Order: sequence, then structure tokens, then C-alpha cells
Amino acid sequence: RSGAEILVTSCPGCLFHLSKSIRGERVFHAVEVVEEGRMQQMVDEARGKGAQVVIVLSHNGMDVDLKMASRVTGIDAIMGGHTHDAIPRPVEVKNAGGITLVTNAGSNSKFLGVLDLDVRDGKVRDYRYHLLPVFSNLLDADAEMAAYIDKVRAPYMDKLSEELAITDELLYRRGNFNGTFDQLICDALIDVQGAQISFSPGFRWGVSVMPGEAITYEHLMTQTAITYPTVTLNNMTGTRIKEILEDVADNLFNQDPYYQQGGDMVRTGGLKYSIDPTASMGSRISDMEVDGKPIEPNAEYPVAGWASVAQKLDGRPVWDVVAEYLRDQKTIGHIDLNEPLIKGAKGNPGYAPADSL
Repeated sequence: RSGAEILVTSCPGCLFHLSKSIRGERVFHAVEVVEEGRMQQMVDEARGKGAQVVIVLSHNGMDVDLKMASRVTGIDAIMGGHTHDAIPRPVEVKNAGGITLVTNAGSNSKFLGVLDLDVRDGKVRDYRYHLLPVFSNLLDADAEMAAYIDKVRAPYMDKLSEELAITDELLYRRGNFNGTFDQLICDALIDVQGAQISFSPGFRWGVSVMPGEAITYEHLMTQTAITYPTVTLNNMTGTRIKEILEDVADNLFNQDPYYQQGGDMVRTGGLKYSIDPTASMGSRISDMEVDGKPIEPNAEYPVAGWASVAQKLDGRPVWDVVAEYLRDQKTIGHIDLNEPLIKGAKGNPGYAPADSL
């Protein structure tokens, strides 16, 4: 509007294999990592061609963007996603060239991140930012788009509208270590698959179901609709179970944000454990128990899970398994939320549950 030259670019990344050590063994992960040199080159080139403002649209995650903002100069703002954090105010990150704003606007179109910039004499002089809540039931839908969506959904409406069960409890996702909908999935995996332990990924997307509301097939799909939904049942040793928990924990709590892959801690059913996010790789998980007894390193336990990205699998999708459980239960009463004991978090304003040390 002011006539300022603005560059809006996406964050470039490249597939790399990053290795980490668990109990002396190297574990390799294929992840998107930031190519700082390439990003700096793009920013410098844009500035050289007259861009007065540089905005980066990123899918790195909040912590990764904070690190990138501290190391790449010339970016005015990074408007990010991936970790789905609803950040009410931008984080002002200082770097060698000045300050870069870093924002996230949540998930599921709950908010629209609105950034206004005051650009004068070729520079950003001031800014205003806020999260604009999106109340979809108060906004008139675009008639043409609504008609198209209805047309696309029409063949599936009988399935999507099926009422699987009634919930007496709020079903939600988005706790750092669990959520009631995730616990429901874990409970279903144990019940239907005949497992002692269940794992469910710590995704950060999905909508809530209110107490007294029917859980529809569509609600279930909003929590599970991915392209790798196959349910698995495997016997795992206590040592292997700990390695899985340690690996996921390192993806979340590694001190180097570039090794973090977003999301929350894997959800568990039937398994009790403690976690120290401040500990080093391989030493965060302790006190593992199943059925009230310590897990033995060499003993095997039947473990159900889903969302394996290791290989293409044959089997039932998770929504079929959970739907079977819901139809059988008919009513979902109190859900016993299974969360680990958090060590080193007492008094932490960011996370201080009742069970913390």
C-alpha cells in the first residue's frame, strides 16, 4: 500500500541425514534442515535488487525459526508454522544485522496472524501484530466455495456423519505429553489389538469434541487422517521401548533446535515412565513400568502403534481400529490421562503439572 518493495519467500531446506547416538549406536534421521548460507544469499540478492522488506514464510517450527533468525541477517519477519504454536506477540530476535520478528499462528485456522509494517525511507520503522481469532460460525461462507466443498463431500457424508459414541469428557489434543483424544486412541489400540503397551504420535493438529457431544467418524478422521495410518502390533524388549522414547524425546528437547523435528512427546498407553527434558540424549527416560512392575530390559512386551514412517505396511488403518472400539464402548466416560512424571520442571512457568519434580 505504501509502495515499498517487499520480498516474500519460503524457507529453503534440503534433505539431509542427521545422526545421533543412542547407547553408542548411530541413529540416522532424514529431516529438513535450514541451509543458512542459501537463505542468506537469497536475502542479500533480494536486498541488492531493491527489496525494502523481506518476509519469510516458514514451515520449520518455532524453535528452528528462532535459531535461524539469530544467524541470518536482513530478514524483517519470519511467519512460521509446523509446530502450530499460537504466539500472541512476535519474538524479537537480535542478530548481527538488527532484529527479526518470529511468529506462529496456531493450527486449524483458529487464528489469522496479522502483521502491519510501517515502512519509511526503505526500512521497517515500526510494526503491529496480533492474532485475529477466526469464528467460522460467525463468518458468512463464500457461496461458490461452499457449494464446491459440499459437492466434494457429498459421496462421503453418510460415513463422516456416523455417530460412533457419546463422550462425557472433553476430548482434545495438544498437551506436551498427552491429550484426552490421544489417550482414547491409545486405549483403543490396547483393547482392540490385545497389547500391553500402545504408542500414538504427538501430533499438534486436530479439533476438540465437547462433553455430551457425539463422536462422529469425521471427528475421528480429523485426528488420524494421514497417509501412513497402518496399525502395528510387535513384541519389543524393554531396551527397545526405552530407545524409542529416548529418540522421540531428543527430537523435542535437543539443545540444538536444528535437530528438533516438531510435535509433542509420543503418547503412551499402559506404560508409566519419568522424563527429564534437561538431560542428555539417552538419559532422559527412567522409571519405566507396565502393570505396576518395572520393565525388564530383555523381556518382551506386545506393543501396538500406528503412523510408522519406516516402511510401507499392510494392515488396518487406525481409524478403523478406533471406530471399532468406540462402537463397542458406546459411551466414553472418564479418561485416565496417562502422563509421565516430569523431572526438572517444578516451578517452570511453561510447564508445571501436578506430577513434576
